Amino acid sequence: MILEGFTPYGDKHPNSCLKINHRPSNNTNKQLRSITDAFDKLQIKDGMTLSFHHHLRDGDFVLNMVLDEIKKRNLKHITLAPSSIFPIHEPMVELIKHGNIENIVTNYINGPVAKTVSEGYLKGFLTMDTHGGRPRAIESGELMIDVAFIATPAVNSFGDGNGIQGPSQCGALGYMMSDLMYAKHRVVITDFMTEDLLIKEIDGHYVDYIVQVDKIGDPQGIVSGTTKPTKDPVQLKIAKDTIKVMDALGLIKDGLSFQTGAGGTSIAVAEILRKKMIENNIKGSFASGGITSYLVNMHEEGLFNELYDVQCFDLEAIRSYRDNPKHHPMSASKYANPCHESVLVNDLDVVILGATEIDLNFNVNVTTDSHGYLMGGSGGHSDTAFGSKVSIITSNLVKSRTPIIKESVTALTTPGSTVDIFVTERGIAINPKRKDLIQKLNEVSFPMMTIEDLYHKSIEITGKPTPLIKSDKIIGHIRYRDGSIIDTLYQVRK
Repeated sequence: MILEGFTPYGDKHPNSCLKINHRPSNNTNKQLRSITDAFDKLQIKDGMTLSFHHHLRDGDFVLNMVLDEIKKRNLKHITLAPSSIFPIHEPMVELIKHGNIENIVTNYINGPVAKTVSEGYLKGFLTMDTHGGRPRAIESGELMIDVAFIATPAVNSFGDGNGIQGPSQCGALGYMMSDLMYAKHRVVITDFMTEDLLIKEIDGHYVDYIVQVDKIGDPQGIVSGTTKPTKDPVQLKIAKDTIKVMDALGLIKDGLSFQTGAGGTSIAVAEILRKKMIENNIKGSFASGGITSYLVNMHEEGLFNELYDVQCFDLEAIRSYRDNPKHHPMSASKYANPCHESVLVNDLDVVILGATEIDLNFNVNVTTDSHGYLMGGSGGHSDTAFGSKVSIITSNLVKSRTPIIKESVTALTTPGSTVDIFVTERGIAINPKRKDLIQKLNEVSFPMMTIEDLYHKSIEITGKPTPLIKSDKIIGHIRYRDGSIIDTLYQVRK
């Protein structure tokens, strides 16, 4: 485990920023009757790598359709590379246990599949990437995809497509762009064929085959987290204190660029920020990331000039993306790939992030729980923490009678060298490496604590937890956005 002193990009993979060539398709007759036909045409066999995107989130049917075909054919040693895995993908569990699925490369994993992998059933290896690290790996050839299966809500006969038409609308399709351009073969799966596309997100020149199915997913399943501000008084205090520290640092000003997540505390921060911006007639430049209805509302009220969207977190965001010319799509590569020439995360002033654990060196874990079970992953966490001018972690000091601050995190997702501020209901700690922030807050007599003080407060409440004893079996690793391996994942002790 690399903790204190880790320098991002210090151990860059030697080929991490090399680019293989785009792979346009030569096919003209693209429509197939079924996924079975796609397997036959492309001669999908043992040992191949298959990829998927996660824009339908917990409403995705396409990955499970492909898993069913793998099961029917009893293919072995398959590597799956979905950008995220959700509880709906439970059918993968059987294929992991039977050795059909041998390796997994993903950015986020939750639900029954996460439990199965945590318990050591995956015969190969799990690689956890970031949202920016995944396109870097694909575009450099480090992650070679044999076939990309691309769920697409609306498609024409040439293979052009988008995410804003049809019965399974999911909005922006940013996470599939690298798969589309760099996979050896691409199969678009849709439940809505039309020659009247409103926009073209998928370029049919890269599409080998089109398969129309009854249903690619349930749009209600894309909704992430609560998508409403928390009503919990402790979390509301955290949100209010977050805005207070932003204000004290002079961050709430004209031209502000901002990103926050879809959890209750994060949305409460956005709502309080909204009121502050209205009160002081502040106009921000852009909000970005996974877009929620709260960011849409702030944009439509004129508080942010533009939205940059890599995925839609709710149905109102889909509506805005479809109708609003200043609600822009972006690929995961444009969003967070460290090798991209003008990556958006580097233009962020402030990002609000959560944590499962944080340690005395400000390292953050959002990959496992304190028992070592997989329950998430970086997503854009470490990308935005690195790129933004100020990264703020918000969390209750104690969750489920467990202190969030550890002497050392169970798994390292985001290095402490990129984490600036930690806000809890019992105090705010600034990373001592950010002497500039500390000086600004001292000038206005803003109350601060050390993270050690917060740690001792939490231990007074809960007592000192028994340290986790890890098993000897390695099940995977956490890969930083530049390709560096920053931590090892171990099988949980049952």
